Order: sequence, then structure tokens, then C-alpha cells
Amino acid sequence: MDVNAQAKAGTREWLALAILALPTLLLSLDMSVLYLALPHLSSQLGATLTQQLWITDIYGFVIGGLLVTMGRLGDLVGRRRLLIIGAAAFTAASVLAAYSTSAEMLIIARALLGVAGATIMPSTMSLLMNIFKDPKQMGTALSVWMACFMGGVALGPVIGGAMLENFWWGSVFLLAVPIMGLLLATGPVLLPEHRDPNGGRLDLPSVALSLAAILPFVYGLKELAKHGWQLWYVVAVVAGLAFAVAFVRRQRKLESPLLDLRLFKQPIFRAAVSIMVLGGVVNGSFFLVSMFLQTVVGLSPLTTGLWVVPSTAATIASVLLSPMVARKLRPGYVIAAGLVIMAIGYFVLSQVDTSSGVGVVLAGLVIGSIGAGPMGALGNALIFGSIPPEQAGSASAVSETGGELGIALGIATLGSIGTAVYSVQIAGTLPPSLPPAVADTAGEGIAGAINAAGQVAGPVATDLLAAAREAFTTSVSVATGVSAVLALALAVVAVITLRKVPPTGQGEEAEQAPTEEPESANV
Repeated sequence: MDVNAQAKAGTREWLALAILALPTLLLSLDMSVLYLALPHLSSQLGATLTQQLWITDIYGFVIGGLLVTMGRLGDLVGRRRLLIIGAAAFTAASVLAAYSTSAEMLIIARALLGVAGATIMPSTMSLLMNIFKDPKQMGTALSVWMACFMGGVALGPVIGGAMLENFWWGSVFLLAVPIMGLLLATGPVLLPEHRDPNGGRLDLPSVALSLAAILPFVYGLKELAKHGWQLWYVVAVVAGLAFAVAFVRRQRKLESPLLDLRLFKQPIFRAAVSIMVLGGVVNGSFFLVSMFLQTVVGLSPLTTGLWVVPSTAATIASVLLSPMVARKLRPGYVIAAGLVIMAIGYFVLSQVDTSSGVGVVLAGLVIGSIGAGPMGALGNALIFGSIPPEQAGSASAVSETGGELGIALGIATLGSIGTAVYSVQIAGTLPPSLPPAVADTAGEGIAGAINAAGQVAGPVATDLLAAAREAFTTSVSVATGVSAVLALALAVVAVITLRKVPPTGQGEEAEQAPTEEPESANV
């Protein structure tokens, strides 16, 4: 009984969770808060369209490219130490971004924010594994962490909109200062230090190969989703895959690899990571739904963000409840049930039409978000429960990088499907009097059609917008329908690959049984 009592987290550990959850909320918020500030800062800094794209994208690119490296670095030098260094760097870079005087300066600041963010994300998640020894409590802690991450993404546009109404554009970056200041003040006291005592050294060629693999791959996928199948973006994806092969080969030869591929020999680890990556692919059609609300329904970005809040709340509730359900039912079955619910949500979304309005979209988003919770909460718990504590940093980096790659792949794949459907649908419905150049622009996508409508006369513009909205609605229906089918297929995968994992409660009972036998033997 004493052993189990020691394993239980106390007040200090739960306070540590709060300290780790705050920067997680901030990092995800920082990914989305910029969208509303972009028009303001672009006019103030004179940013070109290309510079605007780099301002928004470079933060996520750098984080995705460095997660594996920083996860391993945390294992080597200490996760708390890396977290504190990252928090200090994030604070400094946030101030630099807030007071940028040119677009180039802001791009550099956003890149530095990405570097600092990459040190924080795997450190926060891996420290949770070291702090919470009890499987049930670790599941709860990971759920809180995941809920904060998801909440930050949804709250970004809302908080950004509120701040921009009262302050200048740089204020959105200064949100980091008090939060990171709290982490810097309390982290050294509340957070324990953990590292891999036999970790070896950081292999710099592997760092270079990981960056060369992840950055062009993610860049190519995102640009393919935006601009369609252009040669340069395909080359970027292929180059990323080639460097990934070289990276894997090098890791197999090293005594102290940047990424220990033996982690993937664990069936549960391999299955959980695969499900989370493929889950990101399933959710790739979400960005089309967001575009539908703005381009077809006609909502502003801020109003769209507000309409997404109920679905985010549903996800958070589902994330927090999933570990409780998994104490009675097998996690694989809970994840599979969630994926079936997610499929129902995407099926509802596939029924939208130009007259649906927000109601159908909101219903589909809420249902789908409820289904997404178990995969996020229990997937991470399974990943951490299947590996030794000294590799927690690498495991968290694999989980987060896999999620990034899954989302990028999903956006590219389902975005391409949506683009293809849009092109076919609009080809036969464009007004005959439309000039060829304008017709080509309209055929590129809904954004192009809206721009093209501004170049022609009233009645023709009205017909063009009606055709574009109808075609885009059809593309959203098809893409979300594909997501529904993929979610059902992934539910089957979850049942097959995770069917032997027992409920969390059974695992606890199994651990308690041996502690009673030695006591009776001593009597």
C-alpha cells in the first residue's frame, strides 16, 4: 500500500500540471492568434503577400522541423532545463515580435518563436510522464494538457479579435510575457528534473537530416493544398521523403540515435502513433469547413472563430471524460467508438448545401469533436505507457511530429480532392460571357472566384459567385464524406491493433496484487 501511495500525485504535482498547461495553451494560441492581426500588421509594416505567408507559416514550420531534435535534447540535458531555457527564449522573441519595425524583423521573430516553442512542447508533455506515476492520474494529466492545446487553437482568433479592438497589433504577442514569466518563476521550484542518464550525445548530422526531411515535406504538402499539383511542390515532398529515408538509415547505425527507432518495435506505441497520424489525415477536411463558413455562409474570420468555440468545448469535454471511460472499457474500443462518432459528424457535414446555414455545420462539428476526444487523450496515454521514462522526450516528439505530419497530409490530400471536385463542378456552370482569363482565375478555387467577381459587371458577378459557391459546397460535401469513410476505417484499425490493451482500472488492480503477497508472507 505504501508503494501505491507514493505513486499517487499530491498537491505539488497538480500545481506542476497547471504550470505546464499554461505554456501549452499559449503555444497553440500563438498558432491561430495571428490570423486576425495579419491585415493590421501588414498595413503597418508594408508586408507583401509572400511576406505575409512567411509571417503566418514559419512558426509552425520551425516547430514541426525541430520537435524531434528538441525532444531528444531534453532527454540528454534535462527536460526542465530545456523548458526553462525555451520559456526565456519565447518571452524574448515575443517582445521582439511585438515591437517589430519591418516585415523581415517579424519573420525572424516568428522563426525564433518557433525554435523556442519546439523546446517547450515535448518538454511539457514528457515531464507529465515523469511527474504522474499512477496510470489513472497520468491519463487525467495528459487529457488536461491536450484540452489546453486544443483550447488555445480555438481561442486564438477570439482573444486576438478582442485585443485588436483595444490595442495595437503587437499586443497579441505580449500575451506570452506574463504566462512565461510565471513558468520561469515557479518552474524551478515545482517541476522535477529528468534526463536519460545513458543518453550519449546529440548527433548533429541527424539533426540536419531531420530538418531536411520534415521541412520540405510539410511545406510541399501545405502548398499543394493551397495551389494544387504544381511541380515544385511535388519536388519538395519527394525531397523530404528522400531525406527521411537517409535519416532512418543513419539512426539504425548510431549507438546514440536522435530518434530511437526501437520505440516502434513496441506494438502499442506503433499502433497509437499510427492512429494519431491517420487521425490527423481524417481531420484534413476541417479547413474546408472553415472556408465554407466564410466564403459561402459569409461569416467574418472572428465570427467563424466564435462558431467553432462550441465544437472545441465539446472536444475538451470528450478529452477529459475519455480516461474515465477507459478505466472500465478497453482503450482501443473507446478510441474506435470515438472514431465512429467522428464519422457521424463528418457525415452530417457532408449534407451541407448553399442554403444550410450555420446550424448543420455546427451540429456536424460538435458531433465530430466529441468523437475526436478519445483519440487525442488515450492515444498519448498509450504512447507514454508503452515506453521507458528516460525516453519520454523522444516519445512526445514523435507523437507531436506525427500529429503535425498527419494534419499536413490530410489537408493536402483532402484539399486536393476538394479542389478537383470544385474544378469539375464549376467548369460547366460559369457564365458564358465570362472572359477566359477571369474564368481561369475563378476555376482555381473559391477565393479566386471571389476575386474574379470583382473584375466583371453586376449580373455576371452574381452568377459567377453563385456558381462558385455551389461548386465549393459540393467539394466540401465530398471531402467531408471521404473523412467519414476514413474515420470508420480507422475505427476498425483501432479495434484490431489495440484490442489486447486492458482498461486502465485493470492495470491498477494488477499492480496492487503483488504488494499484498509479501506482507502476508512476513506474518
